[in-house]
Amino acid sequence: MLIQKKGNTGSSAQFMTRNQALKKLQLKLGEFRRLCILKGVHPREPRRKTQGAHKTYYHAKDIAFLLHEPLLAKMRELHAYEKKRYPSFVDALRDLDDPLTMAHLFAVLPAEGGAGIPARVVRVARQLALEWQAWVVRAHALRRVFVSVKGFYLQAEVQGQAVTWLVPHSLSQVLPQDVDYRVMLTFLEFYQTLLQFVNFRLYHLLGLRYPPLLDPELEEGAAELEAVMRDLASAAGRRLEDTHAEAEPERREEAAADAAVQRRLTERVRQLEAEVAGGVGAGGLAAPASEDGGEAEGEVGSEGEEFDIDSGEEEEGAGDKVAGDGEEEEDASASDPESEDLEGGSESGEEEEESVDEGDSDGGADAGSADEALAGSYAPGLLVDPDDEAAVCATLFRGLVFFLGREVPRELLLLTIRSAGGEATWDGPGATMAEGDERITHQVVDRPRQGHRHLTRAYVQPQWVWDSLNARVHAPVER
Repeated sequence: MLIQKKGNTGSSAQFMTRNQALKKLQLKLGEFRRLCILKGVHPREPRRKTQGAHKTYYHAKDIAFLLHEPLLAKMRELHAYEKKRYPSFVDALRDLDDPLTMAHLFAVLPAEGGAGIPARVVRVARQLALEWQAWVVRAHALRRVFVSVKGFYLQAEVQGQAVTWLVPHSLSQVLPQDVDYRVMLTFLEFYQTLLQFVNFRLYHLLGLRYPPLLDPELEEGAAELEAVMRDLASAAGRRLEDTHAEAEPERREEAAADAAVQRRLTERVRQLEAEVAGGVGAGGLAAPASEDGGEAEGEVGSEGEEFDIDSGEEEEGAGDKVAGDGEEEEDASASDPESEDLEGGSESGEEEEESVDEGDSDGGADAGSADEALAGSYAPGLLVDPDDEAAVCATLFRGLVFFLGREVPRELLLLTIRSAGGEATWDGPGATMAEGDERITHQVVDRPRQGHRHLTRAYVQPQWVWDSLNARVHAPVER
């Protein structure tokens, strides 16, 4: 009698769990479910659940049928194509223009049943667009903005790669009937997976939580980007507090060591001051006067060296010779006025030389201050290297507070101003300042007339913000 091995007969051989089926087919759970739906394969309920009662079982013949399905080969080819298309993260960033444009397009489209656009697709596209914009603001990666009839062209720098995408205008969209939205939804499905992966990697590199959470109140008030930014700020604040708490013992030890070093330095300075004061009191540096009241012919230095001083005897002899000439020299000086001019010219020349020297030193200081002013013009109160484009763009609006009017594209302006280091507020949910706050330096308006005007701020149009970012300097403002 042959002894059969365990698992070759009965329920163990006729059924297999879902995990065993996934391992045998080498598919993900979502792909396995899709393939089962297409081919009509359903779970089974065996009499004896040998692997556990809480697991899902499939018939072994059904899995063997799926194993020879041509669609399974197509799915594997698709996986191989994705890996071949994006072998590295930089390759995925280079192909990010179309996914971002498609996501921002569906984020503003209405969810209509006639066009076949589900509401879930629009919601996911909007979420991915907000996550991307929030990362651009957080990383200060925005470089250029261009406004056209189609919408807003934006360009960001991500790990050395220029990523350009199009954001449609926030207007009511009319869906044309001659567009096959099913093809676009097929591309969007692949693009959403790519964007989720890219956003996850970018957030992970900054140490941020993904996906970010939205404040329901701000979301209802059409301030989704502000809601995402607040969640990122709170997460960064919690991470900073945790870091400070972990580093508190080390900081205490460093502070104690610094205090001990400071005490030793203070004691050493006091000793040196006492030694210097004692040396000056013991031996004077002034030379003694002679008995006839004249000055000594030599001067003793601090090390006992003797320095020769011109006694002036030759000058006195020359003076006697000049005095002996008498009236002839006076007549010559009176008859020749050029001598006075020459003497006066020599004195004025010395004064001019001194003024030139002073001017050179002042000029050098002015040149240095001019260079500092040029560097600081990119960011008020902060010295930035003009050749460092990333630093200039990150601090362009540092120290400026913008109030956004109701008629301007708030989300795009908020993205631009926050990415350039500025602060923005508005009238509505999520605002941090009122319109009359004195800290506001610029008010962005887009109307022909402004009723009440504040004299302490500049009134600019939205194009001024984008022109300043594109030019890397503050555009002129007429107050």
